[in-house]
Amino acid sequence: MSSSGAAAGRGDRTEQPPMRDALIAAAFRLFPERGYEQTTVDDIVALAGVGRRSFFRYFPTKEDVVFPDHERCLADMTAFLAASPADAEPVARVCDAARLVLRMYAEKPSFSVQRYRLTKQVPGLRAYELSVVWHYERAMARFLRERFAGHPDGTLRADVIAAAVVAAHNNALRSWLRSDGREDAEAALDHALGQVAEAFGAAAPARPPSGASGASPEDVVVVVSRRDAPLWRVVRELESVLGHD
Repeated sequence: MSSSGAAAGRGDRTEQPPMRDALIAAAFRLFPERGYEQTTVDDIVALAGVGRRSFFRYFPTKEDVVFPDHERCLADMTAFLAASPADAEPVARVCDAARLVLRMYAEKPSFSVQRYRLTKQVPGLRAYELSVVWHYERAMARFLRERFAGHPDGTLRADVIAAAVVAAHNNALRSWLRSDGREDAEAALDHALGQVAEAFGAAAPARPPSGASGASPEDVVVVVSRRDAPLWRVVRELESVLGHD
């Protein structure tokens, strides 16, 4: 789960058009002064010194100017997952994908902190942000579903792991934002993703080739337990057999 792998998948960033940047800057100058709801698109274009049509060339809605980089980041992350080597460990790969998203925020810490404060104040923006996060989660889940195809509960496992990775990312991100961007964002994310790796990293081994068994007879351990036994008891029995006490 190296961060260098994530960085390689990101690729070169293209420069954003100056007019687009001017619109974003104007919007975030007006929002604190007038309030998000009271600021109109006409107000934003007037301050930016451009026409109304220019705004909608870059941003379909006023909400989109608050989250200007998410579409690009989602495309980068999706491409990163699509380019995964066949032997890449799936959980590690989606963890690296989460690092791509965090770096989008960390590239512009003051802007990210300002947006965080704004979304806390405007319920509509919070709902919009949740819909954006859902797209990241779905992209990860699609990748994992393909990797876990044919495994028992493969779809369920994919969805649960994708949700866990997003939850870990959001936990680290909020901690960093609450520090006004002063904490080490990637260190916080590494710590959070470590919990995901510990819980799921060995839960989805690569599927063995057709007709091949991945284990020798002495590698197979059978534990007999009651159907209604709690999971912790089954794990304890397994650890006892394996000598992990």
